[in-house]
Amino acid sequence: MNPVQHIGSLALPWPLLLAAGAAALGLAVGMVLDRRQAAGFWAMAWRVLLVTLLAARLAFVFEYREAFLQAPLDILDIRDGGWNGQIGVIAGWLYALALMRRQPSVRRPLMAGMGSSTAAWVLSSMALLVHAGNDIRLAAATARTLDGTQIELQSFSGKPTVVNLWATWCPPCRREMPLLQQAQIEHPRVHFVFLNQGEPAEEVRRFLASRQLELSHVLLDPKGRAGANLGGQTGLPTTLFFDARGRLSARYVGELSHETLEQMLASTGARHAPAAAR
Repeated sequence: MNPVQHIGSLALPWPLLLAAGAAALGLAVGMVLDRRQAAGFWAMAWRVLLVTLLAARLAFVFEYREAFLQAPLDILDIRDGGWNGQIGVIAGWLYALALMRRQPSVRRPLMAGMGSSTAAWVLSSMALLVHAGNDIRLAAATARTLDGTQIELQSFSGKPTVVNLWATWCPPCRREMPLLQQAQIEHPRVHFVFLNQGEPAEEVRRFLASRQLELSHVLLDPKGRAGANLGGQTGLPTTLFFDARGRLSARYVGELSHETLEQMLASTGARHAPAAAR
């Protein structure tokens, strides 16, 4: 299953779309019941939603607090997709229950809205996991080194492996390169593979030299076949995270932040080295 839904030039991740759909369902169900009781559901529902989102974000920030302490303003940059949905839902329910005790007239629509929203989110998340394509393996792809030697990506099995699909013309790809270069130092137990999409070796060499980038494994995928075999043809940059057995454990479309990278690396089972200063 494609992990993102393309709408024009936008690439929206399915977890975000499913969460938004679940919230919309809960609001709709509650409003139907609220029209019958005139209990003021709308205002309370938005407060519950705000508490849910805030708690989900703060839980993520707390989990990766060491990284955020190095760049506190990153807390406000929610484009990294850093949320803890479980904590957010729990906080939302606790706040909703408190509102129900203070205003019993809102109990029925708020309970129905929260129940339908939570059920939709849980079921859709489970369905997404089932169809996430975790049968994708490194063994399915081959690439070339900058000197033209063919290499099997399965040769990186045995350690957690991060495969970054990128191109020199892609602005977010260029922006995240220093972060990934630093990650090589911070995580010596992880292979980082930079799989260029469709560009000649000379152009890639010029780019690396101009940015003074020292990357461990820079490979070429001239026709994009390796990226397609790995399930990464969803837009650039796309970063794929494989466990030590070479199985896909996570996938991220778009520019990585330091904190999101740490979250994705955790899914591979990598033992993190102490974070270095950025």
